[in-house]
Amino acid sequence: MYSLVVLALDEAVAFDVTAPIEVFRRTRLPDGHAAYRVRVCAPGRSVRMEGFRLETEWGLEALEDADTVMVPGRLEGAGALPGEVLEALRRAAAAGTRIASVCTGAFVLAEAGLLDGLRATTHWIAADHLARQYPKVRVEPDVLYVDNGQILTSAGAAASLDLCLHMIRQDLGSAVAADAARLSVMPLEREGGQAQFITHQLPPLPSGSALEPLLAWLESNLASDVKLEDMAARAGMSGRTFSRRFQEQTGTTPLQWLLRARVRRAQFLLENSEYGIERVASLAGFGSPTTFRDRFRRVVGTSPKAYRTAFRANSVTSATM
Repeated sequence: MYSLVVLALDEAVAFDVTAPIEVFRRTRLPDGHAAYRVRVCAPGRSVRMEGFRLETEWGLEALEDADTVMVPGRLEGAGALPGEVLEALRRAAAAGTRIASVCTGAFVLAEAGLLDGLRATTHWIAADHLARQYPKVRVEPDVLYVDNGQILTSAGAAASLDLCLHMIRQDLGSAVAADAARLSVMPLEREGGQAQFITHQLPPLPSGSALEPLLAWLESNLASDVKLEDMAARAGMSGRTFSRRFQEQTGTTPLQWLLRARVRRAQFLLENSEYGIERVASLAGFGSPTTFRDRFRRVVGTSPKAYRTAFRANSVTSATM
């Protein structure tokens, strides 16, 4: 039997604490016996959660004999981490214990220095913050989880389920993992990564920017075959000057901005219309369905068809039933 410990900290996210408990606790070997001994530990005998307190039976000493330690995320604005927690995690890592974070639990691992030089992920909303605060960490915001071997990280809350199933498959094989997936009512592997959930906001412009009229015009003409020279001419600049000014004010290139805007338009149409893929491609300005599928997948991480299945608005779905 594997020993798994969930490390509960003050201001921990309740779902992040309980999801691994439920997935691993329900996992059964082919003979019906439990596959994991699951415990919850904390620096003290209780921790503050959002709206309640959680009492635990084990302290940080539980990390010493754990095969795996799960570190949940904490609420925004949570206080500083106790030094004893960071030291306990470092000792566990030095002993070879597998350590995995849920969502913003990656910040805890980064604070302990366990992610230095490694790839990592977290909730896409917090990914930029993680990269800025811990520059030694190679943050990958588009994936559901990252497995570095001993140290693993997962994206938003639901992605912790993907990570749990991945670890179960590592420990016990695909058959046991598939059974655990069925008990959790989710697929063993999900198509695409975290990129499909990201809201692809366009870079903000400085107030009063001379590019504002141009960008408004582009938003209204995404279906047109707009080229770089067209944008430069409309802005009244040479191509080189326009590209430089655009990069300075938006942080991206004109063509990348246009691609993101078209992807956002396509996402809206896939979610809220009954148009076929060819029509969506045309209205979003991608020229051909093949080009649309390729560029959509590059940005969103999944196909237009799969995206529509996952995110289509209920009102549209109901109307077509």
